[in-house]
Amino acid sequence: MRAVLCKEYGPPSTLVVDEVEPRALEEGEVRVNVEACGVNFPDTLIIEGKYQFKPEPPFSPGGEVAGTVAEVGPGVKGVEQGDAVIAMTGWGGFAEQVIVPAVKLLKRPKEMDVVKAAGFSMTYGTSYHALKQRADIQPGETLLVLGASGGVGLAAVELGKAMGARVIAAASSDEKLEVAKKHGADDLVNYGDGQFKDKVKELTGGKGADVIYDPVGTDALFDQCLRSVNWKGRILVIGFAGGEIPKAPVNLTLLKGSSIVGVFWGDFARREPEVNAQNFKELFEMYMAGTIDPHVSKTYKLDEAAQALEDLTSRKAVGKLVLTP
Repeated sequence: MRAVLCKEYGPPSTLVVDEVEPRALEEGEVRVNVEACGVNFPDTLIIEGKYQFKPEPPFSPGGEVAGTVAEVGPGVKGVEQGDAVIAMTGWGGFAEQVIVPAVKLLKRPKEMDVVKAAGFSMTYGTSYHALKQRADIQPGETLLVLGASGGVGLAAVELGKAMGARVIAAASSDEKLEVAKKHGADDLVNYGDGQFKDKVKELTGGKGADVIYDPVGTDALFDQCLRSVNWKGRILVIGFAGGEIPKAPVNLTLLKGSSIVGVFWGDFARREPEVNAQNFKELFEMYMAGTIDPHVSKTYKLDEAAQALEDLTSRKAVGKLVLTP
């Protein structure tokens, strides 16, 4: 089979496409034909050895795939050849096939578009866990979403609306904000001019947002988040797409009685699989009802994997980018 390989840690330009000999399945494993694979920020980190998990090269990036079950290994129950699935792989998805523990499979609705399915698990899994379990967001609260045109950002906008919140979408350009508006945002804030805090305060009558969803990071933006949060507000730390891990002046949390809340969906799914499964049951119901709809802005061939990752790191992506082997 063909696969995108990271043979040594480095930038996307060091990736190569090569033939890989498939191995036999072990106990509890399933082989999946990859029809589409989501491109995510952790993929850009894992190939440089900067992520929480550091697989030994050579390996393929790609943490979420959609496809069909090609083969079932010994000891696997409840999964059959031909099942339509989403697989949370961690890495290995940038390939024509991937081997996954059966416990990491989700059966997807047959009506679900396979390209959209590949952009579903990480973005909506992360955002729903963040808003439901970590923020405990309530109907009528105000949700401020940074990076609102990106994959997790758009998911947070849609889910915030579905959960009854007023949603303020924030992004670095008016073009990106228009995408968030089409996905349900009530108000828009362009933080490209440095007036972020003042705009949020104006929209909230001086109170600030009850929940702030931050996948961007950087000292400048996170400091503005701390100053834009309401009394007893929750700031959700999703990731650091801005390339900088912020250092928080924690005295501001004291003044606001606010909380900085970490969100690590991957480990949540591992530690609390039953709760995660219920989350996805609800997410699939929302998808089938048309309440949420993944926005895939561009697809790439296997040979274009490096370009897909570069487009993501340069923050050109709107919604999801998907590889289609």
